[in-house]
Amino acid sequence: MALRREPTARQSRLATELRRLRDAAGLAAREAAALLGVSPVQISHIESALAGVSEERLRRLAANYSCADVELIDALVAMATGRVRGWWEEYRGVLPAAYLDLAELEHHATFRSDVAVIHVPGLFQTEDYARALFAYMNPEFPGVEVERRVEHRMRRKVVIEGSDPIPYETVIHEAALRIRVAGRPVMRAQLARILEMSDADHVTVRVIPFALDDFAGAGSTMVHLGGPVPRLDTVVRDAPHGTAFLDGEAQLAHFQDLFRRVRAGSLAPEPSRDLIHQLAKEL
Repeated sequence: MALRREPTARQSRLATELRRLRDAAGLAAREAAALLGVSPVQISHIESALAGVSEERLRRLAANYSCADVELIDALVAMATGRVRGWWEEYRGVLPAAYLDLAELEHHATFRSDVAVIHVPGLFQTEDYARALFAYMNPEFPGVEVERRVEHRMRRKVVIEGSDPIPYETVIHEAALRIRVAGRPVMRAQLARILEMSDADHVTVRVIPFALDDFAGAGSTMVHLGGPVPRLDTVVRDAPHGTAFLDGEAQLAHFQDLFRRVRAGSLAPEPSRDLIHQLAKEL
């Protein structure tokens, strides 16, 4: 079977978890290969996401690694054997791979939690708001390139607006609600959209007001996507070099704690709605 040229973030995560299990068992790649009856090169390909792994081989590996976490093993099997070809595949070769990876991770997520400081979270953005952002950040792009990104962002909303939405909690700084990305009418419509979505039972919106003392979390922007088991959660952050998908145990613990601290300083949902209403009236 031909090797993959560009593994997805989900495929890479499976490979990483298999390597972590082997490391925890204290086995070298050649020892794991011998237990499976394959070459060390095959183990290398599996652990670098260049090749897939069957359910039978994955369960044998887990047994050889003395992994007794049944829920984790079942989740890894689902990752290895799932053959979902989602709507995001239409954009492969058209948009950067990170756009597709994020959409795929959202599709499989059990929940999503955000902290947004400068811009309104992507899943809440109206077309006009998103269009203004993409056009400003990429002034060299022709209109068709901007529209592809806007379309992709709008389609990602299916995870909270579709027939089977995931629980979604977002903490938005007042700054993001006040910055007029594309003028008053666009911002007015944007705030109305946030208020509309906050009425949904599976959506929780909290606001960090400017008046909050001792808030030093301006750099805490993040997206936290829940996995089928907590170990398989992912934190997504935008960085100068591109989108970063973080899944190390220490990284996840750090950002989970950071989200709790930011959330603790935010307004409850009802006062948050009141503040958003007030901001809309000022436009």
